[in-house]
Amino acid sequence: MILIKNYMRLHGKYLKLRALEPSDIEELSKWENDTETWKISNTLAPFSRFVLEEYIANAHQDIYATKQLRLVIELLPSPPSNEKGGRAIGCIDLFDFDPNHQRAGIGILIGEKGDRRHGYATEALKILMEYCFSTLNLHQLYCNITTDNEPSVLLFQQQGFQVAGIKRQWIRDGNKFKDELILQKIK
Repeated sequence: MILIKNYMRLHGKYLKLRALEPSDIEELSKWENDTETWKISNTLAPFSRFVLEEYIANAHQDIYATKQLRLVIELLPSPPSNEKGGRAIGCIDLFDFDPNHQRAGIGILIGEKGDRRHGYATEALKILMEYCFSTLNLHQLYCNITTDNEPSVLLFQQQGFQVAGIKRQWIRDGNKFKDELILQKIK
């Protein structure tokens, strides 16, 4: 990452992380109302367009006030493949931001299955980790992942996160319960 005047550029080779824009409403609505992701986001009911528009309108608020930050993962133009840039493919979140204890949780979503397993989540996570440790001066990051979500566990472990514990039968999925891992990365 290149630091310019103590500000970090939130982009890598293939993508950038950016703030939510009003034009993200369609994608955000699709991602938030996808029932397949509800079990990992603890969502029980759909979000109305109005609620999501209000969320976007207030997304500019300071992370120190709201204790959370959502960034859109957007592809950059890619000359070799002629991939058109500017396409939002997911989002990456900081939550439970605690400046006193210098920690935050991370959640990541690559919205379309066809965009998964191309290294985008890895690149987005690397960019966000650098931002968290350099700009926000965090001491640690953590995430919560069900034990059966092996690709996500591997993603975070490859970036230096370690399993710190397991919450037994923590997430209800239909008529059964799943265990959830807590992974941490300490600076």
